[in-house]
Amino acid sequence: MFPLLPLAALGFFLGIRHATDPDHVVAVATIVSRERTIGSAALIGVLWGLGHTVTILLAGGVIAFFGLVVPPQVGLTMELSVALMLIVLGALGVAGVRRQQSGPHAHGDYVHAHPGGHESDHHGHGEHETPLGRLDRRFGGLGFYQAARPFVVGVVHGLAGSAAVALLVVATIHDPLIYLAYLIVFGLGTIAGMMVITAAIALPFVYSARLLGVNRVLTLAAGLLSVGFGLFLVYQIGLVGGLLTGRY
Repeated sequence: MFPLLPLAALGFFLGIRHATDPDHVVAVATIVSRERTIGSAALIGVLWGLGHTVTILLAGGVIAFFGLVVPPQVGLTMELSVALMLIVLGALGVAGVRRQQSGPHAHGDYVHAHPGGHESDHHGHGEHETPLGRLDRRFGGLGFYQAARPFVVGVVHGLAGSAAVALLVVATIHDPLIYLAYLIVFGLGTIAGMMVITAAIALPFVYSARLLGVNRVLTLAAGLLSVGFGLFLVYQIGLVGGLLTGRY
């Protein structure tokens, strides 16, 4: 019989280790920079991990049951999608900081400016008339539109070749069901690791929320880091890795 307990321990701790990959940390840092509580940041980590696990299970199931092999160009393209996503996430974060610096004020998660000032008696709209307020009324609570972002980011990261660490034991485990069980445990480790990481990353953003200058610097730094790391990955994947040159 295959040693299931050591396998489960291996999968769980590899999942935790996988959560600390630089592209994962940079991506969630950009997302949690707008969070104001540790709990909501940890929830983002859980949603990211769930999206990542769904992709790993689907990809692993196809590999285990059908014996398919992913061509190098497909794997590199998936990795490139992660790089492009990091650039987009970072650019959105930087754009949000620039909007805040143009004389804005906030309503929850909505930041905007009034050209004629911001007197309380002539505000012009209620708290529930902001875009976020309208979405909250329509979808309620956390809302799928907020939950979808970290989930989709996790799905895209699951597609990338860095998740191949989850597939390292495919040649060792010949039973597809045991292999899928390993991937589930791996996913649980990734979820646990990412929950802790997002909570830790959110700490400086949460405690600097009342210090707008500090908070903006941190948010801007997270956005620029995401853009810079994304561009570095594009170079590595496209040129060094050969996706854009056909030499892979």
